[in-house]
Amino acid sequence: MPETDASAQRRSSRVFTRIPVRANGKNDQGRKFHEVSQTIVINAHGGLLYLQESLQLGADLVLVNPATEEEQECRVVYLGDSSDKGTRVGVEFLSPSPHFWGVEFAQQDWPAGVSRTPAL
Repeated sequence: MPETDASAQRRSSRVFTRIPVRANGKNDQGRKFHEVSQTIVINAHGGLLYLQESLQLGADLVLVNPATEEEQECRVVYLGDSSDKGTRVGVEFLSPSPHFWGVEFAQQDWPAGVSRTPAL
């Protein structure tokens, strides 16, 4: 079966982890908001997090990593299920930032179990 699902289109590995994050932007009514949240899944190009604010696809946000105070501009690319934690919101960084989360991501083309160090 050919790979046609989202995992075949991923540019970097995903890590399921909770990282505190602050989100700033405008909600679907155009009002500015600032919200403290946490991630569900992260990768070098963005992540999935819970937000209480009602947003539209394509909305611009600024995420802040409270551990480093680094800011990253991103765009809402997915709106998922809602729960008491908020709505699952997928964001994509406007420019790749693999170090924003403070996590090292494996390259997708590295087969499992293969040494990442060159032979001497």
